[in-house]
Amino acid sequence: MVNEVLTIAQMYDADRRAMAGGVPGLRLMEAAGWAVAREVRRRFAQGHFAQGHFAKGRVTVLCGPGNNGGDGFVAARLLERDGWAVRLFLLGRLDALRGDAAVMAARWRGTVEPLGIDALERCDVVIDAMFGAGLGRPLDGVARRVVDEINARRLPVVAVDVPSGVQGDSGEVLGAAPDCVATVTFFRRKPGHCLLPGRLKCGEVTVADIGIPAAVLDAIRPNLAGNGPACWTLPTPAADGHKYARGHALILGGAAMTGAARLAARAARRIGAGLVTVAAPAEALAVYRAGDPGVLACPSEPFADLLADARRNALLLGPGGGAGEPLAGRVLAALATGRPCVLDADALTSFAGRADSLFAVLSDRAVLTPHDGEFARLFGRIEGSRLDRAREAARTSGAVVLLKGPDTVVAHPDGRATITTDAPPWLATAGSGDVLAGMIVGLLAQGMEAFAAASAGAWMHGRAAAALGPGLIAEDLTETLWSWRTSR
Repeated sequence: MVNEVLTIAQMYDADRRAMAGGVPGLRLMEAAGWAVAREVRRRFAQGHFAQGHFAKGRVTVLCGPGNNGGDGFVAARLLERDGWAVRLFLLGRLDALRGDAAVMAARWRGTVEPLGIDALERCDVVIDAMFGAGLGRPLDGVARRVVDEINARRLPVVAVDVPSGVQGDSGEVLGAAPDCVATVTFFRRKPGHCLLPGRLKCGEVTVADIGIPAAVLDAIRPNLAGNGPACWTLPTPAADGHKYARGHALILGGAAMTGAARLAARAARRIGAGLVTVAAPAEALAVYRAGDPGVLACPSEPFADLLADARRNALLLGPGGGAGEPLAGRVLAALATGRPCVLDADALTSFAGRADSLFAVLSDRAVLTPHDGEFARLFGRIEGSRLDRAREAARTSGAVVLLKGPDTVVAHPDGRATITTDAPPWLATAGSGDVLAGMIVGLLAQGMEAFAAASAGAWMHGRAAAALGPGLIAEDLTETLWSWRTSR
């Protein structure tokens, strides 16, 4: 599976390079339309439309004035040739089409009707080929009215490239967009297929090979990927290794919300750390010692003495730690060791209003794991998509930033980023973030680089939740952590 995600500009560049290398634009458009027609055939096979007049269904193709419309003309021609009942509607004038789109329109022998609400009458499935990923303004006029009516009637829609109204770089919905059952895009996905709310409009996304050589990526050098195992390599224990060779994670716990550090500790052990120590205030140590017997527990003071043992090679601060000056001081002391650190929850909130003092000592060996509220307290208001915000935060802080949410983004200060697209909504439960932080520190303890560890942790976290399903509570996550390896 290819995981690169291309911006709109990078996709245009890929098209240009393919054509400069000898692949005709008409061939690319023909292949794109063929892929759309194939998706319609696959999803709406003979016998699907019990109430329809045609065994293969009645297809309405909505074409726009650009190359997306050209793709729609190709799909219409191929489906009609295959026996489908096809009606085609155009936004704009036929004589205003230019380039490859005009050529493909001339190859369509059927009627071209002006776009209107009547396009949706006597219709079993819609192909949305009105606007592509580069749309820069909200849908309006007849296109907006048609999209609103599609959604009101709950018609099945297959989108070409992106649903019309979804901005391809940000995932923003510009006014409105159809709720699609499927989207067919070409060569590589775009950020809008991965980021909310646009991702929710796309349905199942199919990436079609239309003849663009993969070699064009060598010049484009994309720095964004859909998160998955192709993006990182998990550590493998040596046959002659021992527990210290697998790393020793130190987790700072609190006196009140003791469950947070305990969840993190179990996750760090389950993901492979050789040893895990929870350091906590003396009055709470009995709670930690009564938990999992494989977790070491010791007093958190003097904290400098804990850090003096270099075998404790990865540090997690924040879960249940209690926001304030004492925790902020420990964070700075931990970072001063130069060891990989995960800063979560209270460790981030402790620097609200004085983030510069934290940023001054961060490096790309540190992982910050804020949710949206913690992000705002630490970084203030940053405009743009979740991807834009995470990248700007990583650049500003100098650390790896994992911005949690239904479309979790992990960003490196150098601009690299991953987006996790398949984490289920039942992860929204107390303690799941503590498990994620523990997973990441456990990977860091085993020597994994911070950006890779954060990306791997986010992806495995989502897969574990998907294996569990509804009813998930945070305690369950560690028990299905490796289920993806047996379910592939």
